[in-house]
Amino acid sequence: MTSASVGSLAGLRVVELGQLLAGPFCGQLLGDMGADVIKVEPPGKGDPMRDWGQGDEKVQWEVIARNKRSVTCNLRVPEGQALAKQLILTADVLVENFKPGTLEKWRLGPDVLLAEKPSLIIARMSGYGQDGPYSDRAGFGGIGEAMGGWRYVVGEPDRPPARMGISIGDTLCATYGTMGILAALHHRERTGEGQVIDTALYEAVLQVMEGLVPEYDYNGFIRERSGSILPGIAPSNVYTCKDGPFMIGANKDEIFARLAEAMGQPELASDPRYSTHLARGQHQTELDDLVNAWTSTLTIDEVDAAMIRHSIPAGRVYTAKDMLDDPHFQAREAIVEVETQTRGPIKMQNAFPKFSKTPSGIRRPAPAVPGQDNAVVYGDLLGLDPNGLDALKAQGVI
Repeated sequence: MTSASVGSLAGLRVVELGQLLAGPFCGQLLGDMGADVIKVEPPGKGDPMRDWGQGDEKVQWEVIARNKRSVTCNLRVPEGQALAKQLILTADVLVENFKPGTLEKWRLGPDVLLAEKPSLIIARMSGYGQDGPYSDRAGFGGIGEAMGGWRYVVGEPDRPPARMGISIGDTLCATYGTMGILAALHHRERTGEGQVIDTALYEAVLQVMEGLVPEYDYNGFIRERSGSILPGIAPSNVYTCKDGPFMIGANKDEIFARLAEAMGQPELASDPRYSTHLARGQHQTELDDLVNAWTSTLTIDEVDAAMIRHSIPAGRVYTAKDMLDDPHFQAREAIVEVETQTRGPIKMQNAFPKFSKTPSGIRRPAPAVPGQDNAVVYGDLLGLDPNGLDALKAQGVI
């Protein structure tokens, strides 16, 4: 744990409302960069992310809640709303991912908060955005992936749309939300003004869909599912070796010539069927078959060595175990070991990206229980004494 690192956002206070993925992942990114993130959880079980993840023991919480302090607050009662408002008004940034209208119902909407603190930045994440005919609909990341165009193009062409094994819609929305916060901080630095950032799950997905929309608008072309390939980009695929899969990307002319040399078939580079980018795209299937016929006679280590020797972009298809064993991951500290509060040391992805002057890092492990920091946060920031905290607890407010 890199406790000595303070990060680029040191001194920035963030209050994180909301649960599950989009809002909390935004909070994780900000916390990794040094912000003091105060996560507000409902009293009792806390954020459902505490019970999420794969395997017998659910440890995903240890990643998404790192670098955060936890307080509890019942936002559904007036006393909790008043307490949350006091806390938010001490912050620079509010992150929330409730259904649109929820904050307004709790008297915590931007109109109320910005009237009292015009410099506050409010990042709102939802399924469909804060306005428009669908804004009051419930939305999860998977729905955003479907409506944003992602799900339709993922999978094999003869099967229904598939999904990635991660919640990419939520994390994309959170990443764009973080980007918006950083831009809003720059604006505030110049003007003193806060503002509202409105990010929708489906629009976050739409942003990474490359030429999907103009290709249809201009050409009438609709992208379809294409399995492991990108149509017209060849050779670029996962190929079969004696002992498993291996990824090769050799679709540029000069790189393909080097691949042909590595395969012992240099004549392929001058063959009219494969000599240009367009030609290789037109003969993609047969070219993939040629490459696969070569890789299937070799081990992953042998193909990898050939790719390095001929300077061809390529890589092993990693599991988590492979990542932990890889010397490059180790040298760059892409994965670090964090001493958690209840589970001992756990390895996880490090803070990212890397900064040369103000490195990000993992300064504190995820809070072990909801409200772990009630006394410190409510005491230091809001001036509540132990008797006041006991009274709020007895009322079910915290």
